[in-house]
Parts: sequence; C-alpha cells; structure tokens
Amino acid sequence: MYWCTDEVEPHDRFDYWREIRAKGLFGVTAELERDRRADFFGEFSLRQIGGAGLVELKASQYTVERSKSDIAYAPGDSICVYQQLGSGGWFGGMRSADFAIANGSFATSHTDLSYRTAPLGAGGFHLRILKIPMGRIPAQDKRMRELAPKTFNDHALAPLLAACFADLGEAAGDDGPVDAASLVQALAHLALIERGIVRPGSRRGQAALRTARLAQARRLIERHLQDPNLAPTMVADLLGVSVRHLHMLFEAAEKSFSQTVTNERLKQSRRMMREAPERLIADIATSCGFESLATYYRVFNAAYGMAPGDFRARGSEGSEPPR
Repeated sequence: MYWCTDEVEPHDRFDYWREIRAKGLFGVTAELERDRRADFFGEFSLRQIGGAGLVELKASQYTVERSKSDIAYAPGDSICVYQQLGSGGWFGGMRSADFAIANGSFATSHTDLSYRTAPLGAGGFHLRILKIPMGRIPAQDKRMRELAPKTFNDHALAPLLAACFADLGEAAGDDGPVDAASLVQALAHLALIERGIVRPGSRRGQAALRTARLAQARRLIERHLQDPNLAPTMVADLLGVSVRHLHMLFEAAEKSFSQTVTNERLKQSRRMMREAPERLIADIATSCGFESLATYYRVFNAAYGMAPGDFRARGSEGSEPPR
C-alpha cells in the first residue's frame, strides 16, 4: 500500500491524514496548528512482509500522541522497531525520561504504551517502522509489554540493525534476500537483546546475530565491490569476526562468499551497462572489481549465457537475461 496527500485537495489534506491515516491506520492522534495545515504534506508505504508490517513514512511537521484512548480504540500488541531517517525526532509523555533520536539511530517500544512524538528540525518526519505482532515473536516474556519507547544504546548493534532493515526493504525484489521472516525475527530479537530480555549468547540471540551479521557482510561486499582485493579477510575484519566465522555465516546462505561477490559484481555491471550505454565494457569490468576483461566475459557468459555486449544490445530492446 502506498498513499500520499497529493490525492486529496490541499485544504482537506491534514484532516484526511489525521482522521483516516493517523487514527484509522496507525491508531494515533495527529495535531497541527490550523494556519499551517494548508502546506501539510505526507506520504507512507505499508507492506506486510515476514509476518510483520513495514512502514516508511515521510511528512511535514506535526505532533503525534498515542494516548490511552487511542490504545483502547486500536490496540496493537506488537513490538515496534524504529529507524530514524530524517533530521531527528523527540519522544516524551512516558513513564521514563523524554529523549531525542538522531538521524540513523534506532528505537524500540511496545505499541500499547502511551507516548508523544514530534520531528526535530524543519525537515519533518522520515522514518521506518517495523511492527512485529507479539504472536510472531518466539521469545515470550511479560516484560515485552512494558517496553516504553527508548533508543538503542548499544552502538555495536546499529550497523546490524541497518543491514537487516536494508535487506528487508529489498526482500520483495528478485535480487533481495528471500527469507524475510528470518530478518523480522532477527530485528525483534536484536531489540530484545538491547532491552535485556534476550541474552546474546542464547539460542535465539545467536540466531539473530548470525542473520544480522550475514546481512551486514553482504552490505560490506556491496560497498567494496570496486576493490579487486576484496576478500574474506577484509570483510571479516570490518565485521569484527574471524574468517572461519564469516564462512560459517555464508554456509547457511544460498551463495558462498565468493559466489556472492561475483553475483554482486555482475549485478552492478548490468546496472552500469543500462545506465551508461556509451561506457566501454572494459571500463565497466574494471570498475566492478573484475581482475581482467577475460575473467569478466567468462563469468558473465557462465551466468547469463551471453556476452556482455549481447546483453547491452538486448537491454536496449527492453529485455533482460535470466538471473
């Protein structure tokens, strides 16, 4: 589902957002001074994936409250993991102290506890929210329903959370991870590790860390594709694990480390040929980290049954080789 205020007349946009989207869909109360409503803009997407709801929301400034009456009207009984993407946000009105969440940071909460929130800065809201029903989380604990909004303080978890969110966002694509349910479970259990409910060394904690580290390893591979020296040692060092542990992570995946590197380089080369049809194929091969043009032609033909030049010609006709 995708929706944007452009679908509504300007003078009705905030009222529609408040009554139909905020209260009806998200179970919150939205407020904005009347003289600022004419300029209001908001958009969101909602996807059901891996047994959870993934929301990405962008909107101009307004305030949000989830009150006891909102909770009674629309109970959620879910754990939410938030990824702040905009200029930052403020949370308050809780039993714990107010706090700010910076761009790139994460927070978590149970849906059925009261709070107030507002964006910091003129940029308004921009965040992702993963809403995971309690019934989808194997690690049941009564403390999970007492999780007032709180930022993640364990900075080592941030890159793992970011990698899982990135993979989850791509899970519907042909080239994205196929096991969205594992990513959702990993994000849920990483949140519970942060809040002291799941132990990192427990079976569930270790499974979450393995899933998240594999997601981060893939992101590190993408980031260093142009380096011809990209190797397990480099990625293991960046990930903070041994080379043996890195290979163990990929043993549970569809492709090995070397297969993943080759596949990502081929994907990037296809993308570059589509986006820059005038660029020399030799230059593209080098830019994607292939050690030689001969190697690039060999692995491309093995993967797609055609030479790169044939792919480029076919791409100009609007068709792609099988992946």
